[in-house]
Amino acid sequence: MLLLAKFLFPLFGLLLLALPAAARQDPVPVRKAVEDFLQVQTKGLPGKVSLTIGSVDPQNNLAPCAAFEVSLPQGARTWGRTSVNVRCQAEAGSAWSIYVPIQVRVVADYLVSARPLAQGQTVTQADLARNRGDLADLPSGILTESSQAIGKTVSMSVAAGRPLRSDMLRQPLVVQQGQNVKVVSKGAGFQVSGGDGRALNNAVEGQVAQVRMANGSVLSGIARAGGMVEINY
Repeated sequence: MLLLAKFLFPLFGLLLLALPAAARQDPVPVRKAVEDFLQVQTKGLPGKVSLTIGSVDPQNNLAPCAAFEVSLPQGARTWGRTSVNVRCQAEAGSAWSIYVPIQVRVVADYLVSARPLAQGQTVTQADLARNRGDLADLPSGILTESSQAIGKTVSMSVAAGRPLRSDMLRQPLVVQQGQNVKVVSKGAGFQVSGGDGRALNNAVEGQVAQVRMANGSVLSGIARAGGMVEINY
């Protein structure tokens, strides 16, 4: 019996070595799917974009997959440190889902205040300067183009050298409450002056403004520059 065991154990070991290893997901196509997804997501970003994609364990227990669906967590920014979800699009039983860590750096010019800005001040080119850095290290809503700031009014006092965000600025009012405005009716191929009235609310370009006319009626239209309210038909 002992002699038989000495013969069978080595034979059993050789049989185990001869069995094929369990199939695993190759990390390379997973990484390629994440890279392709990020290339699309970052295409419209300013500046120079660089990607760092975390590794997938080569000794994973994931079933091999031919098609992947990659997505960002809801509400996540396109840049900075986060993770993307990679889901295997396979039949039930062989499908799987993992998270892969990523880092997206976006090195670009961004706007800062060239001098102190007072609340209510209208921004001009002279009020703006540029710094360069990774947008991932900056708050959300950072401005990168002068056109995003010039002509807008400052909603809060801003010290010199502060990065400018979209929530620091607002569109200037083109119609102010109590202001005399001109009402214009427009339609296909015509424009008719509807007379003058008094604005009942503040409005920026494109917002709805209500106007009380001389006869007491109240009209609603679209606020336009120059103290005009446009009623479309």
